[in-house]
Amino acid sequence: MSELTTTYEWKSIPWRKLERKVFKLQKQIYRAAGRGQRAKVRRLQRLLIRSWAARVLAVRRVTQDNAGKKTAGIDGLKSLPPPQRLSLAQRLQSGWGKASPTRRVWIPKPGNTEELRPLQIPTLEDRARQTLFKLALEAQWEAKFEPNSFGFRPGRSCHDAIMAIYLQVCHQPKWILDADLAKCFDTIAQKPLLKKLNASPFVTRQIRAWLRAGVMDNFQYSETPQGVPQGGSLSPLLANVALHGMETYLERYGKGARVIRYADDLLVIHPQRQVIEHAQQLLGKWLAKMGLAFKPSKTRLCHTLEAVDGQVGFDFLGFSIRQYRVSKYTSGQSMKGYKTLIQPSKAAMQRHLQQLQTVIRSHKAAPQVALIQHLNPIIRGWSAYFSAQCSKKAYAKLDYLLYQKLRAWAHRRHPNKGGQWRASRYWLVNQGGGWVFAA
Repeated sequence: MSELTTTYEWKSIPWRKLERKVFKLQKQIYRAAGRGQRAKVRRLQRLLIRSWAARVLAVRRVTQDNAGKKTAGIDGLKSLPPPQRLSLAQRLQSGWGKASPTRRVWIPKPGNTEELRPLQIPTLEDRARQTLFKLALEAQWEAKFEPNSFGFRPGRSCHDAIMAIYLQVCHQPKWILDADLAKCFDTIAQKPLLKKLNASPFVTRQIRAWLRAGVMDNFQYSETPQGVPQGGSLSPLLANVALHGMETYLERYGKGARVIRYADDLLVIHPQRQVIEHAQQLLGKWLAKMGLAFKPSKTRLCHTLEAVDGQVGFDFLGFSIRQYRVSKYTSGQSMKGYKTLIQPSKAAMQRHLQQLQTVIRSHKAAPQVALIQHLNPIIRGWSAYFSAQCSKKAYAKLDYLLYQKLRAWAHRRHPNKGGQWRASRYWLVNQGGGWVFAA
């Protein structure tokens, strides 16, 4: 009877009311941080961390909302029923300053299946507590973060970063430093990070415990004297804190060079190559203080209009950004002699096509309806991501290549039938005369 009552209590929690209460506290923290009232910020953060509303919301986010809710740490817990969720929210009230080791999982890097990167999974309780601390710290740091930092921030997306890049390059051809940081999360120096965080002793003690909790890999324990465990809900915020100040530093000493950053991917933009090279040296010294460095294989100088090492423009967040020469008699921005286009990159198109190919191959004997149900969300999500830019040619090319793969899929199922029979069996003709792969 008690378990049924507890389940009813979890389902009857007024979530909207609790979200408004937590947001109100976050708004007060944001305003106090903007005014420089450090004592008030710390007092409000402590109030938020200890509040019942924030604890319950943190548990709900970890156990119900997040995509990794069924990924277990060293505790082996993947999901919790409602009675245990309330118990976990109650436990978050104590146990401050402690942390359990994380479980290391190796996953392939996007676009490179041969290279693996480590993902460190905290226990379910640590994930809930990290989410709780993130609610308090994120409101403070959103008042401090620089304007051209777009990664892992509320209310900002990849498209905001692409628009900021377009506004920088559309009026004049620019030199670009396209840079990536080598093992960003794994090499961040912990002492400079905690010093820059400048949080209360209560918060600093808990974050230090997470950073130094260690990791379990194949039942082997190893310490973590450096780095931020990539896989926890607090890790993206800590990485943004570590990289905070880069834009201000370059504006002061970089002779007008501008930085646009999305997580550990960054661009430095300026019309002159000498300024870009000087900015690269400055940023190298600045990053060394945080234990970071550029990754040589993914760091290069390029130009938006001229070819450098046989390549014009650059790729960023799946988009290809470059400028094309046009005649002065064309319309629009033709008086400048060029136009700026942002399109899906070849690598992004290849990854999408490979994903579609994998789904089709895994449904060789499945019904057509099952194949369509698996393909539609992938196609819809990819096209929605690139729909705001010049993607018409990319869509047409991918549409043709997908048709060829579906045609081969149908031929394999019915090798003895004719093409007209297979077309009438798996395709319909819409009102515009186009073929639609439909049951």
